[in-house]
Order: sequence, then structure tokens, then C-alpha cells
Amino acid sequence: MTDLTRRALMGAMTIGAALAGAGLARASSRAKIDRNVDRALRELTQNIRGARELMQRAKGYLILADITKAGFVVGGEYGEGTLFVGGAPVAYYSVASASIGLQAGVQTSNQALFFLTESALREFRTADGWTASADAEIAIYDDGMGLRLDSQIVNRPVVGFVFGREGLLAGASIEGSKYSRIFR
Repeated sequence: MTDLTRRALMGAMTIGAALAGAGLARASSRAKIDRNVDRALRELTQNIRGARELMQRAKGYLILADITKAGFVVGGEYGEGTLFVGGAPVAYYSVASASIGLQAGVQTSNQALFFLTESALREFRTADGWTASADAEIAIYDDGMGLRLDSQIVNRPVVGFVFGREGLLAGASIEGSKYSRIFR
């Protein structure tokens, strides 16, 4: 292993540990998660054309609010939210990821994952940590794209939406993000 590779690995491990600690420190109460998710749901349904129809069509949907993503060469993200089935909240989940590459900045955003088939929802709920793109074929939409319920969306088992982004970190992706059930 070269000296540069060893340094990069040590830096990644150090930042990963710091982000993991930040995630634990940030763990929210049920009331705080509920407030943040309610705000994100209002923003989603008021500002994203077609969101209400997609919520009605979905077998379940996960709303994650105030996901914080930060990086300087090595980065990570963490956020918490609520899974809804039949329009009712049924469980709390977190999302976390780490990355390495050309990146610098801090950003907050919200995510919505719509499970359009029973099997996709079942796989998500029974997985011991579900990873976006590894565990499902997923379509990602940014809030600037506008959402249309067409065959490209309704034929996918899972549709992901990133919205309400604030800050300076380019790109909207959930690939590699790990979603885990949390108990509050």
C-alpha cells in the first residue's frame, strides 16, 4: 500500500468515525422527527406537481427530512424520517452514506421514496439495512425536474425524490445510501 493510499484510507476512516458520532449525537426524538417529516410532507405536496397522486398510488412511502450531507474529499450524510403505509406512519428510519471523491461543501435536503409494488415495500421493511440501487431498481428525480406520472415512473418498483435542497454541494443522488429502521 502506498503512503498516499494509506493516508487517504486513514483520513476516510477518521471522517467516517466522526460522521458516525455526529449521526448518533443527532439522533432525534419521535416528536422532532414527526415535526420535520410533517414539514417535508407539506413542502412535497405543495411544491411538487404529481406528489399527492404518487402518494395515493404507492403501497408505502418513506419521507426523510433535513438530511445533512457534508464533504471535503471524503463525505457523508445522515437523516431520519418516517415510513407511511396506507397513509399512516408505521416506523422510523435513518439514512446514512459515506463517499470519497471530488466534493466540498454542506447541504441539507429531504427525500421521498415511493414503493409502488407490494414486493418492493416488503423487501424494504424486512431488510436488515436496505441499500438504494443495490436492493432495488430505483428512479431518482430532483425537485427541479417536475414529476409526471408516466410509464417511466409507474413501471418502477421504487421511485426516489430529492427535494428542498439548501446549501452548496452539487448533485442529487441516493445511490449507495443505506436505510435502516430505528426505534424511537
